[in-house]
Amino acid sequence: MPSYRSLFRTPEFTPLFLGSAAQTAAQTVGGLALGTLVYRATGSPLLSAVSMFGPSLAQVLGATFLLSGADRLPPRTALSAIALAFAAGTAVQALPGLPVGAVFAVVLVLGLVASLGGGVRWGLLNEILAKDGYLPGRSLFNMMSGLMQIAGFATGGALLTALSPRVCLLLAAVLYLTAALVLRLGLTARPPRTAGRPSASATRRTNALLWSSRPRRLTYLGLWLPNGLVVGCESLYVSYAPHAAGTLFACGALGMFAGDVAVGRLLPPAVRRRSATPLLLLLATPYLVFCAHPQLPVAAVCVTVASAGFGASLVQQERLMDLTPAELAGHALGLHSSGMLTLQGVSAALAGTLAQLTSPAVGMTMMAAGSVSVTLTLAIAGRRSPAPERERKRARSGPESAGAAESAEAR
Repeated sequence: MPSYRSLFRTPEFTPLFLGSAAQTAAQTVGGLALGTLVYRATGSPLLSAVSMFGPSLAQVLGATFLLSGADRLPPRTALSAIALAFAAGTAVQALPGLPVGAVFAVVLVLGLVASLGGGVRWGLLNEILAKDGYLPGRSLFNMMSGLMQIAGFATGGALLTALSPRVCLLLAAVLYLTAALVLRLGLTARPPRTAGRPSASATRRTNALLWSSRPRRLTYLGLWLPNGLVVGCESLYVSYAPHAAGTLFACGALGMFAGDVAVGRLLPPAVRRRSATPLLLLLATPYLVFCAHPQLPVAAVCVTVASAGFGASLVQQERLMDLTPAELAGHALGLHSSGMLTLQGVSAALAGTLAQLTSPAVGMTMMAAGSVSVTLTLAIAGRRSPAPERERKRARSGPESAGAAESAEAR
């Protein structure tokens, strides 16, 4: 497996990494500022949670109609345009006197734009790196994301004590602009991975092909549901601890960083392949402690320990790539990203509703219990799955052949 250092000697890896780092920093600072702005204006845990994670709700529309663009658009152009769109949208959200309804309209538009981002970015990463380089490369991106979130939430929390949320949103817009410049100037002009124009029909056909395989379906559900339900817990940090939400987010990012290091570099391959379910249980179980409404120090420890479980996504993505032919990698990773973000947005709305009816602590406990239940159910369902090579052959043969093979297997 390639070392982290060798990845930075790979052409185009460094600008993609730096551009993504700037975008992650912008998302953390801007998301915390927007959630705080909406909570101060409305006093609603639901609206605060949806404002931070609302763009994720629009991912389902993008996954349905736009995702074919992940392999059919030039990567450099697409990534730069997405960063510019977020810079503009974040700046609009900072306008004084902007109604809450208009804020959520911008959130929806940005979610649609973002639906292409995961597929384009991770498809390009899969193209830049050799086959055995994707896991350490994605691990390094996840570690960067954790560090940027630690710095972003800590910095954002400090800035919000000295500046208004609107000023923090403008700073986030500047970071998005920086990301756009780094991506535009640092990446080379590559052609699309797949011929043809992006279209809703092409998106639906490829989605159906990817979804036709039972092992891929279970892998997607494992990537989306347990993770999404726990992000619902995270969406309640602002209402649970209004003056220390940045601390909880930073602790979560620290735990995620530790989990990615362990999975990406420390676990032997044989152990790593069996670690998805234990990590997903670790991701949710500590949040059950919130039923006792713990004080901030205990809450911070629970959040840190739980977030190490996010390393499960590396194991699951490795399996997804083993189950998917290379020509569908961008679309497959985009479907993973869009579905994951959609479930995170839905979970944030659900968690906010539960908190509105009960309390943030009760809402977090209920979401964590749901995540544990889903993880155990998927583990039982996934005990019998065909080999990855067999699934790649099915995907190449088309959705009809794949479906016929599924029926034969079921008989």
